[in-house]
Amino acid sequence: MRHFLQFSDLNAAECAYLFERAALIKKKFKAYEKHHSLVDRTLAMIFEKASTRTRVSFEAGMYQLGGSVVHLTTGDSQLGRAEPIEDSAKVISRMVDLVMIRTYEQSKLERFAANSRVPVINGLTNEFHPCQILADIFTYIEHRGSIRGKTVAWVGDGNNMANTWLQAADLLGFKVHVSTPSGYEIDQSVAGLRRPESYQVFKNPLDACHQADLVTTDVWTSMGFEAENEVRKKAFARWCVDTEMMSAARPDALFMHCLPAHRGEEVSAEVIDGGQSVVWDEAENRLHVQKALMEWLLLGQQTT
Repeated sequence: MRHFLQFSDLNAAECAYLFERAALIKKKFKAYEKHHSLVDRTLAMIFEKASTRTRVSFEAGMYQLGGSVVHLTTGDSQLGRAEPIEDSAKVISRMVDLVMIRTYEQSKLERFAANSRVPVINGLTNEFHPCQILADIFTYIEHRGSIRGKTVAWVGDGNNMANTWLQAADLLGFKVHVSTPSGYEIDQSVAGLRRPESYQVFKNPLDACHQADLVTTDVWTSMGFEAENEVRKKAFARWCVDTEMMSAARPDALFMHCLPAHRGEEVSAEVIDGGQSVVWDEAENRLHVQKALMEWLLLGQQTT
C-alpha cells in the first residue's frame, strides 16, 4: 500500500507513468469515452480547509472513474478533537477504499496515514501541495514537453507550493529560481532536499525570472494566515508577477498560478489573462492527474 503525502513519495519513473496515464485519461474524457476503472470503490474526502478546485476535481474525478464519494467537513469529522486522529483513521479506513485529506498540519495527515488501512492522499497542508504540482508539471509537459533541465521561477511566499516545487525539481531534474521577501523564505529542511543545486535563491524577483521557462506564484496570504494580511501586503509589494517579469523570462515562457488569484497583488491582470498564462488548463488538469493518481494507488500500473 502506498500513500501520497508529499511529492517525494514518488520516484521519477512513477511520475512519468502518472503523466502518461493522465494524458490517456484526459484524452478519453475529451472524447466522452467512459473510463470506469474504480467501480464500487469509495473515496472519503476530509476537509478541514475550505476548497473549490480540490473538492470538485476529486469528487468529479472519482465519479468519472465509476466510484463514489463521501464528503466530510470540519464539523463532520473533527479530526483530533472529538476523537484521536488515530481512532478516526482506523474507523474510516475500514469503510472506504481511499482517503483524501485537506488540513493544516502535515503531522495530522501523517498520523492518519500511519493508522489507515487504505491509501491516503494529501489534498493540501501548510507544508505541501503535491497534487497541485503534479497538475502543474503535467500542464507544462502538455505545452512544452519535458521539464527536465528547465528553469522554474517561483515568485512570492515560501509556502507549501514552493516547498513542493523544490521537491519536484529535486526528483525530476529541473531547477527552481526562488525569490521571496525577507522573512518569508523557504525552509529547506521542510522540503528535505537531496540536491541543493536544484534551486537558487534571488533577492530580486526580476532576477529570478531571467531566462525562466515557467514563472509561477501563489497568493501572498495563504489560508490560515489571514491575520497577517495587511503586513504581508506591504512586505510582498515588489513580488507581483507583471509584464516586466514575464519579459525577463524566455519568450515562450508559461505563467501558472494554482488559484484563487488576486489580480493586482501577486499577479497583474495582464499576465494572468494574457497569452502566456495557462492557469485554466492547469486548473482542469487537477482532475486528470488525480484520476490517474487514485487509480494507481488502488490498482497499480495499468496498460488499458
